[in-house]
Amino acid sequence: MNRLTTQLVFAITTLMALTSCENKKQSGPIEFIDPVSDVNPRANYITIYGICGQSLSEHNLKVLTDNGDTISYDIAQAREEGQVFGEFTPGDRMAVVTNGTTGPVVEVINESVLMGNWLTPNPIDGSSEVGIRIKDGGIAESIEQSSIVYKTWKLNRGQLEILLMREGGGDEEEINIYTIERLDSDSLIIFDEEDRFEYGRGSNG
Repeated sequence: MNRLTTQLVFAITTLMALTSCENKKQSGPIEFIDPVSDVNPRANYITIYGICGQSLSEHNLKVLTDNGDTISYDIAQAREEGQVFGEFTPGDRMAVVTNGTTGPVVEVINESVLMGNWLTPNPIDGSSEVGIRIKDGGIAESIEQSSIVYKTWKLNRGQLEILLMREGGGDEEEINIYTIERLDSDSLIIFDEEDRFEYGRGSNG
């Protein structure tokens, strides 16, 4: 075999090997990460706000929405999973969270119960109570706290977002996002990735 023939055979062999490897790569499974379920499971959630109407049962919630529509929601799944916060009576202001426009109700939050004064022992020495005042119109205020100034609050995709400023932080604002664990007439428990806060209902004075 002369030199030219040897080079030709080597080139053909190399090309066949590369083609075989490429085919193997293409035939294998493609790994795919769903950006909704694996990154932000609440990305598709939609929140509907309105006033609670006369409901037919504990699994039914009728809401007169801020858009003027009257909608009856099946909240059996949310109740079964412990995602009905604050219960409800006619006239209460509600936030209903659904998974997409036609998906099931995943959370129900009573904004009327959420509003008010919430207190917890001072984390520094426990000798006093500090907290947050959640008011109508998205207004938030600090209670006996000079280091933190709460400014606004809102419910977004079922989570409580609080805008605040910290002492020594200049004019820089930050938004803390909390998941609600419990909400009733006497208690509020919220948490994020780092902390968990337990509040008791304070007087409105």
